[in-house]
Amino acid sequence: MPRRALMKNKLALSAVLFCAVFAVAVFAGLKTLRAQTAAATVPGKWYSAEQVALGEDVFNAHCLSCHGVRARGAENWRKPLASGAYPPPPLDGSAHTWHHSLAQLRRSVENGGAAFGGQMPPFGEVLSEEERDAVIAYFQSLWPGRVYEIWSEKINRRK
Repeated sequence: MPRRALMKNKLALSAVLFCAVFAVAVFAGLKTLRAQTAAATVPGKWYSAEQVALGEDVFNAHCLSCHGVRARGAENWRKPLASGAYPPPPLDGSAHTWHHSLAQLRRSVENGGAAFGGQMPPFGEVLSEEERDAVIAYFQSLWPGRVYEIWSEKINRRK
């Protein structure tokens, strides 16, 4: 094989190897960046994007049937049922959920809604603490920015 052809083959092989190594490095970097982004706290919030994603799955599996798509609640949630209990309220920031501190929301999910005149069953033995926090993160991620700000500045400071 002539020397010139050999040089071309080495150069071509070097270019292919460089591209392959570069592609692997970029892929690994993007994967690391995605993992860091998912674990990072959402700016101005107590929760992470990863919690919101888990919370959406938990919500869809355990809460959707009562609280509705995107936590919009029952249509006539303000009107008591014949039993005196109230239908499931919206959790999307359009009702009173944001009037409760994080500690109160955690207790409500864990112990159920009977203490508030509702029918929500307790999830303390159904969901892990991580899942309960994630479902709260999910529905709080649906709150309008100003609602979350007021909650964070005034409501959540209460115990």
